[in-house]
Amino acid sequence: MAHTLMHTYNRLPVRFRRGEGAWLWDEDDQPYLDALSGIAVCGLGHAHPRVTAALRQQAQTLVHTSNLYGVPLQETLADALCERTGMDRVFFCNSGAEANEAAIKLARLHGHRAGVERPRILVLDNAFHGRTLATLAATGNARAQEGFGPLPDGFLRVAYNDLAAIEKAADEHAGIVAVLAEPIQGEGGVQVPDAGYLQGLRARCDERGWLLMLDEVQTGVGRTGAWLASQHELVVPDVLSLAKGLGNGVPIGACLARGAAADVLGPGSHGSTFGGNPLAASAALAVVATLDAEGLIARAAALGHRMRDRFRDALRTEPAVTAIRGRGLMIGIELDHPCGDLVQRALEERLLINVTAQSVVRLLPPLIISDVEAERISEQVIQLIRDFVRDGR
Repeated sequence: MAHTLMHTYNRLPVRFRRGEGAWLWDEDDQPYLDALSGIAVCGLGHAHPRVTAALRQQAQTLVHTSNLYGVPLQETLADALCERTGMDRVFFCNSGAEANEAAIKLARLHGHRAGVERPRILVLDNAFHGRTLATLAATGNARAQEGFGPLPDGFLRVAYNDLAAIEKAADEHAGIVAVLAEPIQGEGGVQVPDAGYLQGLRARCDERGWLLMLDEVQTGVGRTGAWLASQHELVVPDVLSLAKGLGNGVPIGACLARGAAADVLGPGSHGSTFGGNPLAASAALAVVATLDAEGLIARAAALGHRMRDRFRDALRTEPAVTAIRGRGLMIGIELDHPCGDLVQRALEERLLINVTAQSVVRLLPPLIISDVEAERISEQVIQLIRDFVRDGR
């Protein structure tokens, strides 16, 4: 039946009406095991009681006032995020793209104030930073960019996981003020850089006086088994973007900064009508408290390691499987040919997965999954891949 929504999504043939934990139920009350978490959003699963209680209480009290006034819950959330990330200040917005927009504006303003007439930001091949015009220009996906030119300039693209490429760009181009990078490329195929790469970026930014800006929209808030994926390498950025799992489905994003970068944006330089309003802040505070209270970040590290080992043991004899990688509960299984059909096959078995970069099965299950649910996801994915390869597709 025709409807009035713009056709911006190739939606799968299912509609969900309720959820609980790692499960969703469709309109026929059929259960589906969610190994995608709304693309790394519902880290606490669906209808988590702490988040539900926080939203209910806040909705009965105060939903929105705007940032013309003080927002106490926003201030409390900023303190909590800075404590866990090593940042000094936070700007709240509504999404990952908005958080990255804020980071880009911050870097450009920082450059102009340092006397750089045309500030440039180094970005990386196969990166994904959002779909606004500026974040699309920073994104390394020609298909996503097609038809939207002219895109904003001021970005220089180099190879991911290649420190020599960073040095070459520095030697050949003037006006570089920052590097924008994902610690693990999510949309790019769950690409995990070599050990020491992030530390190398940090060192080169320090040497050149650049800002290190890390996009942890998908990797942050415990997804990889640390609060931030960069913490595995003991790297602290100058600018940090968060979103997705921060609100467990309630839209909220954050651009965090430290040191001199924390003082770049001032009154009138940036803003958001809804960003960090009482309702969104209450949800994010419930997420932060739950991660701490239930030990979910350490569990994500251990469970993700166990699942990757399970996939490696079961799929080591499948020549079509070329790599299994990830950190925590961010897992990618790469095949040697496109495997998008696996999404529909999994849906028919009432399992929600994703394929990104055309040939990488991406798993982003909720951090609250049980051992039994983790094993069920593993078993189903293993069998789906085996059947897919055997069918020659």
